Amino acid sequence: MIPKDPVMLLSFINMKLRDEYGSLEALQEGLDISNDELQDIVSKLKNIGYIYDKVNNKFS
Repeated sequence: MIPKDPVMLLSFINMKLRDEYGSLEALQEGLDISNDELQDIVSKLKNIGYIYDKVNNKFS
């Protein structure tokens, strides 16, 4: 289950990117989430000041 709280979501997504998935696209496929769900995650994290860094494969 993906956390709803933005700070917990940040921790969860960055952990998954670090430990299991080499890209945001791989995370989307691995967690079986839709494009809309992924955009919702990205938006929630952007709202707390975090954007995806493709080079480092994390939200920072």
